[in-house]
Amino acid sequence: MTTRVLLLTPPFTQLNTPYPATAYLKGYLNTLALADGGSIVAHQADLGIETILRLFSRQGLTALFTAAAAVYNLSDNSQRMLRLRADYAATIDPAIRFLQHRNPTLAHAIADRSYLPEAARFAEVDELDWAFGTMGLHDKARHLATLYLEDIGDLLAEAIDPHFGFSRYAERLGRTATHFDDLQAALTAPDTLVGQTLLQLLDEKMGQYQPTVVCLTVPFPGNLFGALLCGRHLKQQYPGVRVVMGGGYANTELRSLREPRLFDYVDFVSLDDGEAPLRSLLEHLRGQREAARLKRTFMRVDGQVVYQNGATDRDVAQRDTGTPDYADLPLNDYLSVIEVTNPMHRLWSDGRWNKLTLAHGCYWGKCSFCDISLDYIARYEPLTAGLLCDRIETIMAQTGQNGFHFVDEAAPPALMRDLALEILRRGLTVVWWTNIRFEKAFTADLCQLLKLAGCIAVSGGLEVASDRLLERMKKGVTVAQVARVAGHFTTAGIMVHAYLMYGFPTQTTQETIDSLEMVRQLFAIGAVQSGFWHRFAMTAHSPVGLHPAGFDVQRIGPADGPFADNDLDHADPLGADHDRFAEGLRKSLFNYMHDVALDLPLSNWFAFQVPPTTVPPDYIEAAIADTTEDAVRNHALVVWPGHAPTLAEMQPRWERRVAQRVRSVPQAELTFARRQDELVLDLPLTTAQWLMQHWSRLSLNAAEPLTIQQTGVLFEQAGQGSFAAFQQTDGWADWRAAGLLVL
Repeated sequence: MTTRVLLLTPPFTQLNTPYPATAYLKGYLNTLALADGGSIVAHQADLGIETILRLFSRQGLTALFTAAAAVYNLSDNSQRMLRLRADYAATIDPAIRFLQHRNPTLAHAIADRSYLPEAARFAEVDELDWAFGTMGLHDKARHLATLYLEDIGDLLAEAIDPHFGFSRYAERLGRTATHFDDLQAALTAPDTLVGQTLLQLLDEKMGQYQPTVVCLTVPFPGNLFGALLCGRHLKQQYPGVRVVMGGGYANTELRSLREPRLFDYVDFVSLDDGEAPLRSLLEHLRGQREAARLKRTFMRVDGQVVYQNGATDRDVAQRDTGTPDYADLPLNDYLSVIEVTNPMHRLWSDGRWNKLTLAHGCYWGKCSFCDISLDYIARYEPLTAGLLCDRIETIMAQTGQNGFHFVDEAAPPALMRDLALEILRRGLTVVWWTNIRFEKAFTADLCQLLKLAGCIAVSGGLEVASDRLLERMKKGVTVAQVARVAGHFTTAGIMVHAYLMYGFPTQTTQETIDSLEMVRQLFAIGAVQSGFWHRFAMTAHSPVGLHPAGFDVQRIGPADGPFADNDLDHADPLGADHDRFAEGLRKSLFNYMHDVALDLPLSNWFAFQVPPTTVPPDYIEAAIADTTEDAVRNHALVVWPGHAPTLAEMQPRWERRVAQRVRSVPQAELTFARRQDELVLDLPLTTAQWLMQHWSRLSLNAAEPLTIQQTGVLFEQAGQGSFAAFQQTDGWADWRAAGLLVL
């Protein structure tokens, strides 16, 4: 017997790349063998991008404008767009193809603003050159084409469906939804053009794949309503199909689910990693496992919600989950848009990124604002560099794309080192970015290695740039440490994005201003290139949410309900009035990212009086210059990532000694061929010969790389003198400056 599974991502998540949950699960289902000898056939679809492409087409816009024309009291902006309906219909398909990189020459017409119709989103386009600097023609055209789509989206939201958004759908209904009433009302209302288009596409997928089980991933609140629309349609039109819901929203919001009405739309809700729960559920549906032995699964029994978790199976080890499988997804149809000028946020929306996880969970797992009580954080399980590279090669062969976003909570430095070495050993061309903690393990040499292996950007949490609050958060870093690590990445040519937070419990006005000064200095010195301020949010599964009194805050809502439980309202009696700082922090950061107003007094960003900063004006500069923590560990690896050198003897060099005695020191030239140039090192002949003798263990491809301690022992055993003294010579300094890495 064959079980046919359809994995769906409902609207809306990203325009430029598929959300990876279905690809992860499909990869696992490909490896699964059923006990009864039956088979599983899995397919997947991204209904988000397909709904967008159906709506934003000539046919879709015709339907949109026809419906909008019947709406009274539209804004002046929407009425202008209605008058230009023929221009929108004529330009939409070419513009979409342009954003899919299928129509690049259209950039000339778009960039000179003679082609696309313009509405309200173009009001600030005169600042484009300031915001984007010397942006190329193609990028400028993509930003203008993005504004054009957003104009159409505004009309759609005003006239047709107020829930519409390009990266979210009815997010308000899913956020902090302790009760199901609002969702129920929206689900029983007539479907809008967006809903109708979504369900038409769902019918097409059902006809194409004929599934017996449909799995809906809901990573964010902005996917919930679309998922339930799909579930409602499936229950009405395909009553024999079983519907399963899972994903990040369920994992964080629905852990105390008691709302039976949800199961009018789905049959099961699973929590945490989906592999083991889905396997147990498929076995249950095939009659191989009773319901009581399901794994982390809610279902409705006799009108009541029951949590079934009697399975004794362990979660599937990360090494056994299989390689993410992107088959069925329209990889060439995604839209590469440029929404904002924030450099890191641009990576989210621009280009196709394969998603991969280096390690399950977080190796730190202590931050007090984070959901560290939940499995996706708490259970740390890294993969090996070899297995990761195997998966990278498989995904690149399947997708034809070599860009990767490693979606870790915080990528472990040691694993990043091993992965980078393996990427270089295999000669892979990979471009990647990831999230990190600003660990002191990210030395200047490690950052150089990561750059060589294709790393282009990292993001990490500076959070509140206050050592007192960082300690209270249990971040395990200081502002000075963050500055040094950010400096290492920047020097290596890797972009740094800082997650910033304001409003942490007990944060004072002075600490907010001092945090802003730290951020200003980081941008002024060039250690950070991108950032974003987040307002602290208290969640039910974080240490702050679980034990608010321990952080001097009070939970004041929302009242418990039978549906979602995650975001908590709180009062901070010891802290400042945090909300009043939001606009000043946002505006100052926007300017700092564009190297503007870095010398402006901090008080100018706020419409109310603030105290002067207490941070010394050279604090960040001094922190970056401090090398007291740069001591090399004995077990650090010594690696030359370039080609093997050639050796040529030189004429002896005469050295002057005590009492005017002289002796000749045989010299050698080591020539290292590099892509852009050649490096020549002058060394004593015996030292150069020793290096050539041990080259196989110093090169990138060494089976057993030498540690710095082992290198010193071999050096001194060969009669080369003191290795510590050699490390003080110009030859060693030149080699290190040229790229010799101590990792």
